[in-house]
Amino acid sequence: MDNVSRRIFLKKAGGAAAVIPAVGAATAVPAQAQGPSGKPAAQSPQQGAQQAPYLFFSAPEAALMEAMVDRLIPPDELGPGANEAGVVNYIDRQLAGAWGAGERLYRSGPWQQGTPTQGYQLPFTPAELFRNALRGLIQQGQKGTAFDKMQGQEQDAFLTRLQNGTDDLEGVPARTFFESLLALTIEGYFSDPAYGGNRGGRSWAMIGFPGAYGNYYDLVDRHGIAFDLPPRSLAQDGAGHVHEMPMQMPVSRKQGKR
Repeated sequence: MDNVSRRIFLKKAGGAAAVIPAVGAATAVPAQAQGPSGKPAAQSPQQGAQQAPYLFFSAPEAALMEAMVDRLIPPDELGPGANEAGVVNYIDRQLAGAWGAGERLYRSGPWQQGTPTQGYQLPFTPAELFRNALRGLIQQGQKGTAFDKMQGQEQDAFLTRLQNGTDDLEGVPARTFFESLLALTIEGYFSDPAYGGNRGGRSWAMIGFPGAYGNYYDLVDRHGIAFDLPPRSLAQDGAGHVHEMPMQMPVSRKQGKR
């Protein structure tokens, strides 16, 4: 799929994805030198004010994620690429929080091969799914060419193999990982900036979405006029600053819980 057709797809998908964060989605930017796994946390992409370090991804995982999402949504003259929009920052905070820990997932099995109509049947939480799959992909890259070192067409072919393949990535089917990666990439690209993605609201501006801001009262009864204000976040104050949502931590990591 070439860049133009990708962008057309994103503009059509954006209307539905713009205000739908992942289940339990929330973000924060606490200073933290290590991810939950104890691995050194990689630095998130810099733009304007200094960004907090990644909370979940290690440096090798972050490099792979940044390369993959930016190939799924490349930058062009119509809008930012996934990295510029902070997509990996969004995914990182989902996986580091309650959603990544599977706080609302059924976790008692049995873990058997399901039919296509039964949906997700693996025992992994979202965080475990990404950790295992990324480990498998990094190991593959060590035996050949790492994804971020490939040329564009090679990266497209690699992602297509993930999408259509049955390769085992440390217990995670390649197709399952690709579907999760693509869904979260689109979510992060079109989410409210309060959740860490859609940096600067540029993805909303690209599709003409004004944002989910709840104080358009003075405009409700004004019909037939052009709305040319920049998009507004639901967490944006009067000075235009977006206050990122506090992270929803898993129960096991909340103070006083074991």
